[in-house]
Amino acid sequence: MSRLRHLSKLLPLLVVLGVVALVSWAARSPLPAAGTISEVGTEPEDLAQPVQRINAAFERRWRDAAIEPAQPAPDLQVLRRLTLALLGTIPSLEEIRQFEADTRPDRLEHWTRRLLADKRFAVYFAERLARSYVGKEEGQFVIFRRDRFSNWLGEQIQQNTPYDKIVGTMVSSTGLWTGNPATNFVTAAVNDDGIDENKLTGKTVRAFLGQRIDCAQCHNHPFADWKQDQFEGLAAFYGQVQTSLVGIEDKTTRDGKPVDYSVEDRQTKEQRIVPEGVPFHPEWLPGEGTRRERLALWLTHPQNRRFERAIANRVWALLFGRALHEPVDDIPDPDDPNDPWGEVLNSLGADFREHGCDLRRLIQVIAALKPFRVGSEWGGESDQASFGEEFSALKRAEGEWAVFPLIRLRPEQVIGSIRQSASIQTADGDSHWLFRAIRLVQEGDFVREYGDLGENELQDRGGTIPQRLLMMNGERSGEATKVGQLNAAGRIAVQASTDEKCVETAYLVCLSRLPTPEELQHFVERMQNKHGDDRKQAVEDMIWTLYNATEFSWNH
Repeated sequence: MSRLRHLSKLLPLLVVLGVVALVSWAARSPLPAAGTISEVGTEPEDLAQPVQRINAAFERRWRDAAIEPAQPAPDLQVLRRLTLALLGTIPSLEEIRQFEADTRPDRLEHWTRRLLADKRFAVYFAERLARSYVGKEEGQFVIFRRDRFSNWLGEQIQQNTPYDKIVGTMVSSTGLWTGNPATNFVTAAVNDDGIDENKLTGKTVRAFLGQRIDCAQCHNHPFADWKQDQFEGLAAFYGQVQTSLVGIEDKTTRDGKPVDYSVEDRQTKEQRIVPEGVPFHPEWLPGEGTRRERLALWLTHPQNRRFERAIANRVWALLFGRALHEPVDDIPDPDDPNDPWGEVLNSLGADFREHGCDLRRLIQVIAALKPFRVGSEWGGESDQASFGEEFSALKRAEGEWAVFPLIRLRPEQVIGSIRQSASIQTADGDSHWLFRAIRLVQEGDFVREYGDLGENELQDRGGTIPQRLLMMNGERSGEATKVGQLNAAGRIAVQASTDEKCVETAYLVCLSRLPTPEELQHFVERMQNKHGDDRKQAVEDMIWTLYNATEFSWNH
C-alpha cells in the first residue's frame, strides 16, 4: 500500500510523455453526443406483472392511509438514483446525452438493463454485498483475502450466476482462500483459536435469512422464538470445518475418532457434544453430503421463504439507501400477520424464486416500482399546516414510501461522483493498470478520511464537520474543480458556446440536472464579460459551489 502511495505522488512524471497526445485529443473532441448501448437482463415487457402487482399493494396502502404520493421524479433524476445505486457514481455527461437522445417511452427500464450490462455494476454491487458476507476489514492476510473474495463475487454477478448457487458455494466450499476465493466466507471468521463457529452461524443467518439470532448464542432470545439449542445446532454444521495446508476442508474424523462439535455446559462446566440441527423445517435438510453442504441446501431450499425475503430486503436497501424492513438483517417471519410489508416482500421474493434467483431481475423489478420513481419533494398536507404538522406528514409519507427518501451518499459514492464529474466522458476501468491502482489508493484514502461505516453503512447517520472540510478543501475535490486541459472544468470553460451553455453543462456534470432559472441567472451574471483566467476562475468557483451544495452529497 505504501508503494502505491509513492506511485501516486509520482503520477505527473509517469504521464508526462502522454500529455501532448492527450491534450491534442481533448482539444479536438467535442462534448459527447448520443451513442450505442448494450443491455442485459429481463425485457421490460416481462416485468409488467410483478411490477403491477406490487405497485397495487403500495397504492392500497397509500389510499388506506389517505396519503397522496409525491409526483413522479424527472427521468434524469431517476437515472442519477440508478447509477449511484448500481455503479456507485453519478452519470457522466456522455451518458446523459445518450439518455436525452433515447426517445423510447420505457427508456428507464432499458437504461436499467444497460447499467446492469456495465462492467462497473458487477464490481460495485459485489463490494456492497461483500460487506454483509465478510465485513469490510482486510483481516488476517495469511488465511483471508477479501480482495479475492470480492473479485470472485463480482465474477459471479457478471455471469449472472443464480443467487442460491452463489450462497451455496460460499457456505460449502473447500480449498485455498487464494485458489477458491469463495472459502474466504469461512476464513473471515478465523481467530487465534481457529474457526469461530458462533461468528459464522450468526453471520450466516443474518446475511442469508435476514434474522438476528446472535444473542441466542448465550441464552434464549428474549423477543423472538430463537432458542440457545437452535443456535448451537446451526453452529454444529460448521463444527467439522478446519484450516490446513490444502486450505479449508471438512474433517469427519481425527486420529481415528469422530470430529464432533462441542460446547461448554454452563452448569457443569464440562464439554457436551452438540448434534447438527435446524430450527425449522428439518425435512428440507438432505441426508447426504458434508455438514456444510447440507446446511447450504437447507438455507437455499426452494420453500425457504426467509432466504428470498432476505435478499429482496437487502437489494431494496442498496437501491434506496434504506431497507424496506429496518434493520436490514432483522425482518419478521414470512407468515407474521403484523408484518407491514409482508405482501410486498413476499411478492418480490416469489418472483425472484420463480425466475431462478436472478439478482438482475430483482433489481429491475424494484427499480421499476412507483416508490423508486416518485419524487423526493412532497407537498405536505395543506398550505395552512404548521411546520410540525408538515414534518409529521412528511415522515408518515416516507414511512409509506410515498416519497423517495433523502439519503446521504456513502463515502465511495461521494468520491465516485467527484471523480466522474471531473470528466466529460464516462470514467471506467479501461485505463492502464498503474492508473487504476493509483486511483484505487486515492479513493481509499478519501473514504477513510470521509468516514466509512463498514458493515453498518445502511444505518442512518448525520454529516460531520470533517466531511464538509474535506469536500471544501480536500485534495480530490480540489483537483476536480481546477480548470485543466483534460478535465471537465477545462472543457466546459473552453468549449461551451455561451455562458448559459457553460452553466447548464456544469449543472449536468455535477448535479445531473439543468439549473433553475434563478440559478442560471445567478451564475451567468458572474461569468459575463469575463475572459481568459478570469473566466476560468469563474468556472472553478461555480463547480466548487456545486460540489459543496448539499444536493451533491445526497441521493434524492
